[in-house]
Amino acid sequence: MKHHVSDTHTLAAAYALGALDPDERKDFDAHLRECEACRQEAAEFEATAARLAAAVAQPPPASAKPQVMAAIDGVRQLPPRIPATNAAPAPFGRTLRRRALPLALAASVAAAALGGVAVWQARNGQDLGQQARQAQQQLDEVSAVLAAPDARTVHGRSANGALTSVVASSRQNKAVFTAAGLPSPGTGKTYQLWLDHDGTMRPAGLIDHDGTVVLTGDPADAGAVGLTLEPAGGSPRPTTDPLLLMPLPA
Repeated sequence: MKHHVSDTHTLAAAYALGALDPDERKDFDAHLRECEACRQEAAEFEATAARLAAAVAQPPPASAKPQVMAAIDGVRQLPPRIPATNAAPAPFGRTLRRRALPLALAASVAAAALGGVAVWQARNGQDLGQQARQAQQQLDEVSAVLAAPDARTVHGRSANGALTSVVASSRQNKAVFTAAGLPSPGTGKTYQLWLDHDGTMRPAGLIDHDGTVVLTGDPADAGAVGLTLEPAGGSPRPTTDPLLLMPLPA
């Protein structure tokens, strides 16, 4: 989709997400060479987007590896490709065979892995499906905020050393919080996010490790995002001093 030239400064998020078409990307690359503000904003969006994998990644259970390895023995392997002995292959033919052998091996390994994953999924399909749907929903929500034309970013550091970012969009009426280097909250504890509405702290979600979350609640009238350490499950109001109180991006 083409954008008017006056909208160039709003394309940093779409650029970071690879959502521009080739012509737009070429034009924006040229714009970046002249605009320090957009270079910084694009770099911030790229750094935030790079952390999204941590937000949706699901570590495999400990049982996955032995199940995959056990399934390998039951996967039929491809036979080796043996060249004919009565004729010397042409150079192009040798090139094809050199490519075919690694591809055949890769196909065998992929088939074995998929076979093992299929066994695991058959036993855990319901849980995996639910996790996948939740992860996809979260990713869609985060991406919508990052790609919004009016997305704005602020960065901060919590009292316990974590690097944090908040990306907010008035059009989406949503805000996204990202943390990196967040220490473990400890047994029976969790980190809780808050939206500061004129001094009233309202719960905005939980985060217990590095990653990205969409803040719950309405950020439209909020002035800042807070982070505290709370009992597991969260609290209706803060019970500890804030580790972070960061103004929402205007």
